[in-house]
Amino acid sequence: MEISLKKVDNCKWEIEKDGSRGMRVPGIIYADDEIMKGIRNDDSLKQVVNVSTLPGIMKASLAMPDIHLGYGFPIGGVAAFNFENGVISPGGVGYDINCGVRLIRTNFEEKDIRPRIKEVIDTIFNNVPSGVGREGKLKLGWEKVENILSEGVKYAVSQGYGWDSDLERIEEEGHVKFADRSKVSRKARERGFSQLGSLGAGNHFLEIQVVDRIFDAEVARKFGIEKEGQVTVMVHTGSRGFGHQVATDYIEVMEDAMIKYGIKVPDKQLASAPIKSKEAENYIGAMGAAANFGFSNREIITHWIRESFEKVTGERAEDAGMEIVYDVAHNIAKMEKHYVDGVKMDVVVHRKGATRAFPAGREEIVGKYRETGHPVIIPGTMGTASYVLVGTPKSLEETFGSTCHGSGRVMSRSKAVRDYTDQWVRNDLDRKGIYVRAATKYVLQEEVPYAYKDVDEVANSVKCAGISNIVARLRPIGVMKG
Repeated sequence: MEISLKKVDNCKWEIEKDGSRGMRVPGIIYADDEIMKGIRNDDSLKQVVNVSTLPGIMKASLAMPDIHLGYGFPIGGVAAFNFENGVISPGGVGYDINCGVRLIRTNFEEKDIRPRIKEVIDTIFNNVPSGVGREGKLKLGWEKVENILSEGVKYAVSQGYGWDSDLERIEEEGHVKFADRSKVSRKARERGFSQLGSLGAGNHFLEIQVVDRIFDAEVARKFGIEKEGQVTVMVHTGSRGFGHQVATDYIEVMEDAMIKYGIKVPDKQLASAPIKSKEAENYIGAMGAAANFGFSNREIITHWIRESFEKVTGERAEDAGMEIVYDVAHNIAKMEKHYVDGVKMDVVVHRKGATRAFPAGREEIVGKYRETGHPVIIPGTMGTASYVLVGTPKSLEETFGSTCHGSGRVMSRSKAVRDYTDQWVRNDLDRKGIYVRAATKYVLQEEVPYAYKDVDEVANSVKCAGISNIVARLRPIGVMKG
């Protein structure tokens, strides 16, 4: 299927609505000219079209500059559905429910940590289990993990994992209120409970970073990012096998539901059910439980990061100012209120490999960020920069308050393994002054920086489009890979 793209604004492209393809709305892609060259050759554009055919979709099928091929929806895709007659699709959330990123600030400077970076990373590596199937070291017991599903980070903190002040610095305060643990299968519990407090494999990582450049000093200061050379810590991981099993369970449910409700889709990976159906209600409850698991997973890892810094530096985490900047979810669907054609409506926003980018004033933002908009954290891949952004009013007008989530993959893992050795990757990172500790040699090969888009181009694309502003750029000095 040949797809025609029309440039309609700076860093904004349109796939015109085509009724012959079943499109109910146009497709909109945010990307600069250079990134669009790669997107044109990616089947993810076909997925943008496919999403536009789903019942109840509002405005457009949206895609961010980090778009690449995903399951059903493209990774980097955003779609909102009318609460009255729309659908919910697990493919629009993804298998790693609430895969997300957390940024932690510190009072340390690069000169304090760089001489000890190997010791810091190795200590964290020993404290935070990581990798495919790896179990956490947490021993809360089944009953207490059940409370995590319902209460999220608040319960983790009550058990000594984190600080009370962390809550207002996490999306939804780390507690998705629509969670219903009764809708989660025993298989998901058996597969995932033991992994709470562990770093995932693949593109998941934990990085020690340094503030490389500040673009908006006033907003950065309010975020706790005060000067160039300041040390930060970034954690990228999700709900592990628990969320994966929730997705697996409900994709099967949705396949049956489509027959029941007469929903036809161009790709069975878009399996969906009406938002007001029992099947959708059950999935939303289970997804919320997985989201609480994901937020809590990052909270528990944060506790061990703080302990690791204390061990290496001899300074209490509180005295070192190791506060969370923010924690954002990437793979989730949310019930939100947005204006569509001038009318305020209840919609369900699917963000799959995309993140909220709410500007100042949104009621969902609690505490200190109500006046600025919440921080948006855009990770690169190991060896490349990451960004802190903030949303704009235009993001609410055009993208339901959404922006990109990372750099976006351009090379398959199998090709990366064929083209690069683990030693080549280590040497390349070492030349850049980055110490890496990985669970396996294969993850280094698979996650070689050249397998991803240029994160600078991605960040500049959403700025160029006017849906996010750049606050700060961060560069890694130490990386832990699952």
